[in-house]
Amino acid sequence: MADAKPVDWDQPATLIDLDGTAPFMGPLAECVRHFAAFTAKAKADARILLTQPMPRPIRRTRTWLLDPDAISALGEPPAKG
Repeated sequence: MADAKPVDWDQPATLIDLDGTAPFMGPLAECVRHFAAFTAKAKADARILLTQPMPRPIRRTRTWLLDPDAISALGEPPAKG
């Protein structure tokens, strides 16, 4: 997508586990770090709810909810510093 903006790692987000555990609320970068530590089964049940929609790589639409594949596609968040 030509007009895609870089990921806003500081935007507030909520990491949701469809298994029923308590959600984690924090910056997107922290949600992605927590997601990386999940087991494969927990990753399959996880979603991230955003406060600002993100463009989808293949589609023309934007999304507020990231599925496990979209979370993995974000890559590593920048190091804390």
